[in-house]
Formats: sequence, C-alpha cells, structure tokens
Amino acid sequence: MKAIVYHRYGSPDVLESEDVEKPTANDDGVLIKVRAASVNPLDEGLIRGGGRMVNGLRKPKITRLGVDVAGQVEAVGRNVTQFKPGHEVFGTCIRDPQDSALRVWMPQGAFAEYACAPESALVTKPDNVTFEQAASVPVAALTALQGLRDKGHLQPGQKVLINGAAGGVGTFAVQIAKSFGAEVTGVCSTKNVDTVRFIGADHVIDYTQETSPNWGGVTT
Repeated sequence: MKAIVYHRYGSPDVLESEDVEKPTANDDGVLIKVRAASVNPLDEGLIRGGGRMVNGLRKPKITRLGVDVAGQVEAVGRNVTQFKPGHEVFGTCIRDPQDSALRVWMPQGAFAEYACAPESALVTKPDNVTFEQAASVPVAALTALQGLRDKGHLQPGQKVLINGAAGGVGTFAVQIAKSFGAEVTGVCSTKNVDTVRFIGADHVIDYTQETSPNWGGVTT
C-alpha cells in the first residue's frame, strides 16, 4: 500500500510516498481503510524533530505520520467488541492510549491507504458528517475538551475567555464551552469576528481593535 513517510528530520520536503507493508490490527486494535486524514501541528513538530527524545536523536525510528483519521473498518482484533468490518469510524491513530507524555501521540500512520488505531481511540462517525469533516475533529477537539473540562473544570454559568477562538482548537473550545452552559467571550482578528459569533460566542473581542478586559473567569 502507499503511505507518506519520512526518514530524516527537516522541512516538509523530507516527506516521501512509498510502498509499505499493510498493517495488521493487534488484539485491541482496528484496521481502518483511510478515507480522510488531517494534518496537525503535531505532525509538523515530529517532522522537524520535536520528538527526538522519543523517536530517535539522529533520525526517526517511527517513520509513519498522521494521527487524525476517518474511514471504514477493514478488520478488528479479537478483543474488539464495539466495531465490525464496514463500520464508519473516526478518531486517533495512536499506538498506546495508556502511554505517557509524548509517547501517547506517536502516530500509526493515518497518511496512508490503511492505518491502525486502538478501539478506545475511535468512535462511530455520524451519518450526517463527511469523512473529511470527521477527520478534522480528534486532536483539536480533544485538546479543547481537556483544557475546559479536565484542567479548567468549567461549570454552567461560568465565564470563559477563549484566545484564538477562530483557530483549530479555539473553534471547538467555543462550542464545547457553550454546550457546558458557559458565557463565552472569543478573541480573534477582524476577519474572523463573524465566524466566532456564528459558532456561538456570546461576546467577541477583535484584538486588532481593542484589548481584553480584566478577566475573572476561565481562560483557554
């Protein structure tokens, strides 16, 4: 099968398309026929050597890239109970969800025709969401959710100020915060004011025109 790989650190110019062996799902894993994948700053960081302490000092030991994925289940491991071949899913192609720090985010190669992911890192794709839309969700949405729920302990009625509200994480943060019942203020540039208001922000601050007020709520 075809896959995007890199054998040395550097700019995106080091990426190559190669024929590689089709992966096999482990006992707790799912083999996915990839229909869409998205690019994250995480991928760029790995290409440029941001994970050297985990992935090799001089050259990458894990040469596959891509974490966010959406596609159809091709095969499942013997311990998998949630999915069957043919199911449409999306999630993260990580190696071990129980690992620590950066090791959790070492990819299993979503930039390929087929990729593997742990069962626990996947969910069923809604019928009214395209594969491309689904593949844009996982890392950015999880980052926003962890910041608001797990670190910020956001509660209904609280105020939350979201810097970069028009960015990948920010757009999810605005919507997640609203779903928690918070009063949301989004900070963005002039060209994104309407977008941030459209996705649900109660108040929008154009940082090119005004400064943020003295804030007493949760900030992300």
